[in-house]
Amino acid sequence: MTHRGGWILVALSGFVVVVAGAFGAHGLQGHSAPRLLEAFDTGVRYQAWHTLAAMAVLIWRAQHPLRGQTAVLWLWGLGMAAFSGSLYLLALTGAHWLGPITPLGGLSLMAGWLTLAICAWRQRSAN
Repeated sequence: MTHRGGWILVALSGFVVVVAGAFGAHGLQGHSAPRLLEAFDTGVRYQAWHTLAAMAVLIWRAQHPLRGQTAVLWLWGLGMAAFSGSLYLLALTGAHWLGPITPLGGLSLMAGWLTLAICAWRQRSAN
């Protein structure tokens, strides 16, 4: 992933966060069960936090490129798509078969955080 490509993907993710947040707050109210609205909101929150974290990794990578930083970004991207995306689709369609996809996305998000810890450890060791 190029630096430019990373920023484009982060910007698009931020756009989706705003659109999904507005849609969840205004478009789904009264049309979905409260538990589905809560799931949708969880997807928005996780995507928002990971979008901000990805921005921080992009800045860090520009200043101190380390092996593994790109893996962090890919794991978080996959995790956001699977975790938040499955929650969005669940809330919009009620399709419960999406349930097993959500924890796989969560595992990808967690793997990204562990990979980030390894990258930070490597930087510390290099100094």
